[in-house]
Amino acid sequence: MLQIAYRARDITEAHIVAGLLEANGIEAFVGGHYLQGAMGEIGAAGFSNVHVADEDLYQARQLVIEYEASGGSIASRVADEDNDRPDRYARWFLLALVIVGLVLIQIY
Repeated sequence: MLQIAYRARDITEAHIVAGLLEANGIEAFVGGHYLQGAMGEIGAAGFSNVHVADEDLYQARQLVIEYEASGGSIASRVADEDNDRPDRYARWFLLALVIVGLVLIQIY
């Protein structure tokens, strides 16, 4: 099973972190490619995650912490068990989608 090792700001950052992990012998997968286009031409934030196998999760998170400490990014977005829930942007997007759907149902 795959676990989220890192929540990236965008797809580019996710691929950078995945490359770092793969360079250190950890097979990493980037998720969220198709969700990026759901927000239109602007860069959608919070939809890209880096996934690793269960047995590589601890080592992957340690490498990400070292990467961030060296200036890789400003804020830590390492996923942990307490914070392993959908991003707030995704919730707002889904709420807006439901509202638009309800309005369209009322019109037609």
